[in-house]
Amino acid sequence: MNKDQVKGAAKDLGGKIQEEVGKLVGSTEQQTKGLKNQAEGKVQEHVGDLKEKVKDAKDAVKEAVKT
Repeated sequence: MNKDQVKGAAKDLGGKIQEEVGKLVGSTEQQTKGLKNQAEGKVQEHVGDLKEKVKDAKDAVKEAVKT
C-alpha cells in the first residue's frame, strides 16, 4: 500500500463522516463538502492503485530481463 492509497482512503472516510454530520445537523453545505471529499479520496486511492500496478509491471519486466 502506498501513501496515495492511504491518504485517499482517509479522505474518503473523513468525507463520509462529514456527510453524515451534515445530515444530522441539517447542513447541506457540510453534506456537499463531505461528498466532494469522498470523491477526491476515491480518485487519490485510484491514483495509488495505478502507481502500484506500474511498479509491479516494472518489477516484472526487470525480472524477465534477468532471465
